[in-house]
Amino acid sequence: MPFISTKTNVTISKEKETQLKERLGQAISIIPGKSESWLMLAIEGDIPMYFRGDGSEPTAFIEVKIYGSASSDVYGKMTQELTGIYGDVLGVAPDHMYIRYFGSDDWGWNGNNF
Repeated sequence: MPFISTKTNVTISKEKETQLKERLGQAISIIPGKSESWLMLAIEGDIPMYFRGDGSEPTAFIEVKIYGSASSDVYGKMTQELTGIYGDVLGVAPDHMYIRYFGSDDWGWNGNNF
């Protein structure tokens, strides 16, 4: 049950949205037991965002939420991959994005909890 939420000040065309969807679908498998078949995405562009008091540079805030947890090493590999994806697709520099990870054993789906 992974969920990746993207908030950025970059305008996201349908083409860029598709690229993000495809690349994030591949990247989620870095986390053991996770796959695109359960991945949910939210992609929000054109959000007013400021980093270090400046709103003129491409900026992104990414949240990765998973059922269960993963090691710091796995999250480190995921950060490297996500940094590359958002740089390639949206032009966000590594020093203009934050990536936050959340793990939880309390997830609901289909009227029940796992």
